[in-house]
Amino acid sequence: MTASSGWHARLAELGIRLPPVSAPVAAYVPAVRSGSLVFTSGQLPFIDGGLRRTGKVGGSVDVEAASADAKVCALNALAAIDDLVGLDAVARIVKVVGYVASAEGFTGQPRVVNGASELLGKIFGDAGRHARSAVGVAELPLGAPVEVELTVELNG
Repeated sequence: MTASSGWHARLAELGIRLPPVSAPVAAYVPAVRSGSLVFTSGQLPFIDGGLRRTGKVGGSVDVEAASADAKVCALNALAAIDDLVGLDAVARIVKVVGYVASAEGFTGQPRVVNGASELLGKIFGDAGRHARSAVGVAELPLGAPVEVELTVELNG
């Protein structure tokens, strides 16, 4: 799959629909373009305007549920990119940063953020291979268990 074939076509092939862009919960915008890069704000696992769940991973939220939430965060980030520049303008995923609200002693942050990384790989193939950070934090906005932000490079 190449960007010239169209990422929207790839999403359709996979049966994936981008959600509406999530409204910011504070004073920021969902995505910003700088030159040939687009940076998204951290995206929470919103579905239909609400969080799927709250809590800390390794506590009230298990790794599989948090990994599924990371996928939702990645889709929300792609929606923000699509709204700003059009998804078909994306050449590659450059970096993924995932924040995981972690119960004391939880060290499986990379497994949680794999939910986002694996989805991006499925959609973008080699263009979805990216640098990444998976960070454990004490709390996230609104009690979310995970937050994901993307940096993408645009064509031309």
